[in-house]
Amino acid sequence: MPAQQNFRALCCILLLSAGLSSVSAQQATGIVFTDQNSNGKYDAGEPGMPGVRVSNGRDVTKTDAAGHYQLPVDDDTILFVIKPVGYRTILDENNVSRFYYIHKPGGSPPLNFPGVEPTGPLPKSVDFPLYPAAEPQQFDVVFFGDPQPRNQQEIDFIAHDVVEELRGVDAAFGVTLGDILFDDLSLFDSFNRTLGHIGVPWYNVIGNHDINYASDVDELSDETFERVYGPPYYSFDYGSVHFIVVDDVHWMREGDRKLYRSGLSEKQLDFIENDLKHVPQDQLVVAMMHIPLVRSTPWIEPRRERLLRLLEQREHSVSLAGHTHHHEHVMMGEADGWKGKRPHHHIINVTVCGSWWSGKPDETGIPHTMCKDGTPNGYTIMHFDGSNYLLDYKAARRDADEQIRITAPESFLLTDAAATEFRANAFNAMPQAVVEFRIGSGEWQPMTKTENETDPVFQALFAEEEKLGDALPWRKLASPMVCPHLWKADLATVVTPGSHLIHVRAKNPNGQILEGQRIIRAEPGTDN
Repeated sequence: MPAQQNFRALCCILLLSAGLSSVSAQQATGIVFTDQNSNGKYDAGEPGMPGVRVSNGRDVTKTDAAGHYQLPVDDDTILFVIKPVGYRTILDENNVSRFYYIHKPGGSPPLNFPGVEPTGPLPKSVDFPLYPAAEPQQFDVVFFGDPQPRNQQEIDFIAHDVVEELRGVDAAFGVTLGDILFDDLSLFDSFNRTLGHIGVPWYNVIGNHDINYASDVDELSDETFERVYGPPYYSFDYGSVHFIVVDDVHWMREGDRKLYRSGLSEKQLDFIENDLKHVPQDQLVVAMMHIPLVRSTPWIEPRRERLLRLLEQREHSVSLAGHTHHHEHVMMGEADGWKGKRPHHHIINVTVCGSWWSGKPDETGIPHTMCKDGTPNGYTIMHFDGSNYLLDYKAARRDADEQIRITAPESFLLTDAAATEFRANAFNAMPQAVVEFRIGSGEWQPMTKTENETDPVFQALFAEEEKLGDALPWRKLASPMVCPHLWKADLATVVTPGSHLIHVRAKNPNGQILEGQRIIRAEPGTDN
């Protein structure tokens, strides 16, 4: 480990073990104010804003009646304002929110990608401008799981696959749920310029492919992310909802190898606890992270437990993650470590890159890149109304109504109808969804949820690639996974030859209805 990085890491460890407030030799002061002339600086006569929360990444304080605050800092602190309802922060030319001040007098240590330049002495006043903005009770948020481009070509895929259709979207803001990039952190600026065309404020969660692998310790792994986006964890209010961005990627050395685990620092958990003390119980809390709370890389205990205990105290909470390259609603219960009165709704969001921009390209040159569970790559839009919410899934460059894919034979013999099955992949169905089908205008019939089955379309594409061997002219697909939202039924209700329409609908417990259709053909069959 380079000497500067070694010294910096030792300092970070000492600070974390001792606690920021007790070892800090400096106090940061400043004002949160309404920037009336929009110059980004506090000018005499501009009103300070009372009761606005400000944090140093652990402590959370409120501004006084004149808008002033005071917080302890060390030589590796990011101060940030917790955006209040009815205001926005500074946005740069790419609509990235600039709501923070980085205090690193010596800058970041040398790493494979540049971190923060030395910031020099702590300013006499670290001020945060805010701007009035209408925030309705009902609003939408765009969620991207794992865009994860390796290179500029894949950033161009993102531009054509999802950004172009989202330009001018009527959303309050957007969030990337980690793995913004795929290891090459020099692409941050190009990525931001591309997403800036969507035209809404954009927030970012750090993922395991967004860190400096040259670092030996977690405390230094996010230096480049901090240079580009600021703090790797923070919170803000919009409308009547409180949003928390969580950094759950813990970078570590284990023997001779480096690896990541799911985990949060104690400092971050202190911040979340202190932050939630200021959030009313009737306010919906939305936690946004990269690695799911379930079915993923083992969590560092007891940090997962502390996070769950904090969320359990809330009357209303929901969480979103990416990372696993499939789409799933999980209702966390006792078996998942959740001890709340009601199950916790945890959403593993569909990924923009699908299965890592793999698979055969279409006529535009973009890979089909279907997710491992058979879900087409895309994004989600979450609708908020007070403490209520609803998640809509959208496949990239496809009609918004494309919610269920039916896999059935093109034709079958009527004599074999009872033995002929079809599958319905209801991409955005919840675990308790009621899924039914009918043939033509017939009666609705129940479908059965499959167990341990992969999506038949993805499985067939994977098998086709296997036959082609290793010399593929495109990136090889990931291995299929068991699909968590796949149902089946037979065609016994088809009793006449000819073309028939299969209509499938899935009713989620929240009242959301998803639909899909497919035409099949029944042949008369032969008598023996």
